Amino acid sequence: MRPFVLSPAAGKRLIGKALATHPAIEAALESGTIVIIAGTTNGYVAEEILAKTGQSEGFSKERFFRGITLPPWMPTTEAGMLPDMSDFPGDVVIKKGVWQKGKTILNVVDSLEEGDVILKGANALDPWSDRAAILIGHPKAGTIGLALQAVVGRRVRLILPVGLEKRVYGDLDDLANKLNAPGAGGPRLLPVPGEVYTEIEAIAHLTGAKAEMVAAGGVSGAEGSIWLAVDGSEEEMEKAGKLLKSVAAEPGFEL
Repeated sequence: MRPFVLSPAAGKRLIGKALATHPAIEAALESGTIVIIAGTTNGYVAEEILAKTGQSEGFSKERFFRGITLPPWMPTTEAGMLPDMSDFPGDVVIKKGVWQKGKTILNVVDSLEEGDVILKGANALDPWSDRAAILIGHPKAGTIGLALQAVVGRRVRLILPVGLEKRVYGDLDDLANKLNAPGAGGPRLLPVPGEVYTEIEAIAHLTGAKAEMVAAGGVSGAEGSIWLAVDGSEEEMEKAGKLLKSVAAEPGFEL
């Protein structure tokens, strides 16, 4: 066993690298459609998938989000968005391996079918029950409301890339009932069905090693970091060491 520290940004990069080789995503790149809904974690996912397909030119994760959590001294709208969204690039939609620049999930949701993949980030993670939930600022449930039409209606696969920094305590349904109750203020919360994909799944997928979160926190740029205890065979540990070293110095996300 060996411990490793991952910052939130390093975790996002790790998740992105792993999802670029996810079997369902590789299959959809060949013959289906992938919709990477804008979000900070998904910005890293989009970078890795677009780089894999040789289409990274023209993509920037800098404004690849709708709602965002910022420090209290940085202004956002009531819906949790930047006051100026004029630089928003749209989602990343890839059809049969080709990036459909400028499109969003709204443009393609009605044409999605079984075998296609939607990736949507999350804001709350219950790692004990392997579930995730999304904060809702839009009165019609935003992009996840659109995505669920295809996920539930047509069995489109939903993958939820989410870092362990977003772990919460308590039942997600109970938390949602509190935030969604009449008279409550602020964003709502929607637990969703889907494949939860954290740093732990990423390490297992890319190296075969098993990881377990054992501690968290830090300062001087390490705020939100996690300690992972990684265990496996000699070969798996060598792979894990190289992999985690490759993402360890990932710079923090900046606007």
